[in-house]
Amino acid sequence: MTRIREAAPGDIDAMVRLNGMVQRLHARHRPDLFVAEPSQAGMTERFRGWLGDEAATLLVAESDEGEVVGYTFCRVERREASVITLPAAVVSMEHLAVDPAAARSGVGAALVEAVREVGRRAGCRRLAASVWEFNSAARPFYEVIGLRPMQVRMDQPL
Repeated sequence: MTRIREAAPGDIDAMVRLNGMVQRLHARHRPDLFVAEPSQAGMTERFRGWLGDEAATLLVAESDEGEVVGYTFCRVERREASVITLPAAVVSMEHLAVDPAAARSGVGAALVEAVREVGRRAGCRRLAASVWEFNSAARPFYEVIGLRPMQVRMDQPL
């Protein structure tokens, strides 16, 4: 059974390790976008910043043995009305990482449900998440848990 809790400073090393795994996988597909070996010091500082950001929530998933096997980072965004959108409060899941050894065990789904709860408590009506186009292994997961494509962002190097 996976336990989800708010991240603490003692979880940073495990989150940096998981982030490094994910970045190495992504760099194989889009080396122009990712640093193949992210700086451990830089990632440590980034996680410390997220822990100190009152507008953000950083959650970890623990195995029965107490090992961090996944994390997610989200923030609540309040959007003003525009020419094409209504005003809304949205919980935006900006990172989701699961140890490949724990894949398909419910860790990712439990983390997403915890993000939904963060959003509900903040009065959000929607959950938004981004997934890289090349990450074909992740897209079915997002669809199974109920997310649907909403917007396609196009990109090219200059």
